[in-house]
Amino acid sequence: MDDTFSGPFLSCSSAHFVASTCKLHAGADAPKSSPDAAPQRLPFSTVTSEDLDFFRKLLPGRAITDQDVVESSNVDWLKSVRGSSEVLLRPQTTDEVSQILRYCNGRNLAVNPQGGNTGLVGGSVPVYDEIILSTSLMNNIMNFDNISGILTCQAGCVLENLSLYLEDRDYIMPLDLGAKGSCQIGGNVATNAGGLRLLRYGSLHGTVLGLEVVLADGRVLDCLATLRKDNTGYDLKQLFIGSEGTLGVITAVSILCPRKPKSVNVVFLGCETFEQLLKTFQLCRGMLGEILSAYEFLDSECMKLLNTHLKLPNPISECPFYIVIETSGSDSSHDSQKLHNFLEEAMTATLVTDGTVATEDSKIKALWSMRERITEALTHDGFVYKYDISLPVERIYQLVTDMREHLRGRAKRVVGYGHVGDGNLHLNITSPAKDPALLAAIEPFVYEWTTAWASRRETISTTANPARPWP
Repeated sequence: MDDTFSGPFLSCSSAHFVASTCKLHAGADAPKSSPDAAPQRLPFSTVTSEDLDFFRKLLPGRAITDQDVVESSNVDWLKSVRGSSEVLLRPQTTDEVSQILRYCNGRNLAVNPQGGNTGLVGGSVPVYDEIILSTSLMNNIMNFDNISGILTCQAGCVLENLSLYLEDRDYIMPLDLGAKGSCQIGGNVATNAGGLRLLRYGSLHGTVLGLEVVLADGRVLDCLATLRKDNTGYDLKQLFIGSEGTLGVITAVSILCPRKPKSVNVVFLGCETFEQLLKTFQLCRGMLGEILSAYEFLDSECMKLLNTHLKLPNPISECPFYIVIETSGSDSSHDSQKLHNFLEEAMTATLVTDGTVATEDSKIKALWSMRERITEALTHDGFVYKYDISLPVERIYQLVTDMREHLRGRAKRVVGYGHVGDGNLHLNITSPAKDPALLAAIEPFVYEWTTAWASRRETISTTANPARPWP
């Protein structure tokens, strides 16, 4: 999944912070006409000079109306959707966020919370002229307990910066994403980002210990606990993990961080069939056990993208499917022996046809780039239709195969890659340009396909960026 807050965050009035009721007041300002097939603009107020005076007084130098600056926050990372906000607010404290939302709630002004704006489904930018509330300046680390490994920080801290901070203290973040250089921890939590380490450390529902959140009416919900076990009532923070900015703005996070492994190995393998890839996963879990930290896959079409657009050479011979396996542990000789035994068994059983192993940091990064830079390569291949789908592991690639057969050459490319460890598929379809006819062929097929599997009582979740049909 992506890593930014989604919007718009509607002004709400609540009798209690759990049960809130949206108030949509039809003010004097007439709603704007809807471009193309965009949802109609709700009857929110528009920003006045008096509103700007309030924001400028509250945020000196941080209430931005320069359109050259606001523009980058109006456009998503894929440059596929664009909002028309005229105001970008950059608070630095929870109190400032509280005052902004209290004021906007009273004025019936729509707000779009935004983290690193690295999301791939268009949810991080305005639909119309919503005020953009950026958490980018809320980037302070508040506390780190070197004994428990619990980190407390503001929501705007960039994931990679947190990782570097922790590595100096012999710890790591429990999640890792390709967008780590610009995504923010608040957005990661708001979208319940999974990433490359979920197989080892689990989801944010387990590693996040506490949250501080500002609700729509400006009230601050302080659940910023640092206890691994807390049975004192309802676990309210879980409501906001994955809520995508719709229930409140996350302003601070406390998260449990694992110790930095002393031994890390990365293996890049090739398989002839997806069935062999799954059997390799079974063998891998059985033989690597506690040191297995990641099991990712990409297909040959992804490799072509990496070769063509990013000039990344294939580290092994050509194969229909590729696997990236990472192990992390505390004893290099123990880990190396387990990995050697696994690779020997996999080759003997002809589950894999070729492979390479990296133990040095530079080579590890090179192998990981084959997985992490696929999204970047896709942006050079044309217009991209993206679908992020969780499926039972044994079904994870079937949708790619069925989509290729369904489209029968109407798309430039249909590729699949993702996290085998948690059954998460990234289905991407490219075309030379935005193509409404192609989109009509993709949808509702992708939803009908997933619904059909869901009706068989198999758990499926879908996030999509079918390129929202408005500019």
